[in-house]
Amino acid sequence: MVEIVTPETALWRGEANALIARSSDGDFTILPQHTETVGDIVAGVVRVQTNEGELAFAVHGGYFQVGPGDVDGETRATVLAGVAERTTDIDVARAQAAKERAEAELAAMTKGDAEDHANFYLAQSSLERAELRLRAAAH
Repeated sequence: MVEIVTPETALWRGEANALIARSSDGDFTILPQHTETVGDIVAGVVRVQTNEGELAFAVHGGYFQVGPGDVDGETRATVLAGVAERTTDIDVARAQAAKERAEAELAAMTKGDAEDHANFYLAQSSLERAELRLRAAAH
């Protein structure tokens, strides 16, 4: 059983053969009967392999937990993401426009603006989110 959830919604829940993602330690795969564990997920594409095919989600960071499921012997893998979306739901034109806006903001910053870490961080974060969305949509 795999669950992909955000504070706003449960994006997906169902039977799966594998959960594939990346943590700060590197790529990992969760399979049925996996050992209980908890860890972080870095921004990227989280893939879920099911009998019907593969699902992909753009996840902007979060955590995962693996533990026992509701049925005896079942493994449950839960991805807890602050922001996530199905790659099939990404509006590519909107993501491209956001990328261009963020690039323009960064390019327009003077040295003094760049030293204002809050503004630089916000523009850089916007650029990273847009780039992730575009990579995920191309997945």
